[in-house]
Amino acid sequence: MAEKLKIVFMGTPDFSVPCLHALAKSGHRVQAVFTQPDKPKGRGYKLIPTPVKAAAGEYGIPVYQPLSLRKGEDARQALEVLRELQPDLIVVVAYGQILPVEVLELPRFGCVNIHASLLPGYRGAAPIQWCILNGETETGVTSMQMAQGLDTGDMLIARSLAIGPEETSSELHDRLSELGAEVLLETVEGICQGTLTPVPQDDAQSSYASMIRKEMSRIDFSKPAQQIHNLIRGITGFAFLGGRRHKLLRSAMSHRTAAPELAGTIVDAATLTVACGDGHCIRILELQAEGGKRLKTEDFLRGNSIENGMKFETEVL
Repeated sequence: MAEKLKIVFMGTPDFSVPCLHALAKSGHRVQAVFTQPDKPKGRGYKLIPTPVKAAAGEYGIPVYQPLSLRKGEDARQALEVLRELQPDLIVVVAYGQILPVEVLELPRFGCVNIHASLLPGYRGAAPIQWCILNGETETGVTSMQMAQGLDTGDMLIARSLAIGPEETSSELHDRLSELGAEVLLETVEGICQGTLTPVPQDDAQSSYASMIRKEMSRIDFSKPAQQIHNLIRGITGFAFLGGRRHKLLRSAMSHRTAAPELAGTIVDAATLTVACGDGHCIRILELQAEGGKRLKTEDFLRGNSIENGMKFETEVL
């Protein structure tokens, strides 16, 4: 019978939750969960638990929320807790903090990270969004033995999946989070059996997925249609129509073409088809006017008077 490990889980957002569920049901002992501090949300600024904290509560797993693992009294206390627990393995999935060397070296089997890309590509904070922004047709999940660099540790297991031509980052996020749970269980089993062969990453093939900034969502329709479509899929775009700000939430490439000088112009009001700077067009499938609800295009058109020749602008005019 395979060894059952003592595991500490570190994670914070929704992406991490399937991995925690998988571990909690695996027969291994999840001794504790480390997650980011609760943050205030909503009009009342009520403190909301992180998704991982909420999931840990389902299993009665003790939760720790240090402000930092690297400095201050919180870090000292967290290290004391970990030394008392003496875990065999620490699993990190989108935790949001950098682990100091004292933590990396503490478990018998070290620390394992589940990363939402095919490493060494798309290291960093936003691999899912950047894969779509860059028009990738394939991505995946990689488990790795953590080292001191940013997502630079030796790779253990990688699994790939195809990205659909209209798939959004939210949809891809959900599929990758489930794949991450599968890869994690396979990785833990490999650790128990001693069957894993760590593979060093080739830094020459690496790329970095930086954090997404709000201003990146501004749509410039003078850009190529595919680039605009990828932006809408990847991070949700916005533009101004009739002086109002509209979020563009879902789109599709159109077979229609139009003169490049018509960029931003609605060339088919019945389908909300918009010309782009390379002469190709996109169809807006879902959008949300400022102060309004998210609507499918057919519902939006029923409540708004849209005509051919109206134009999406990058700035409010």
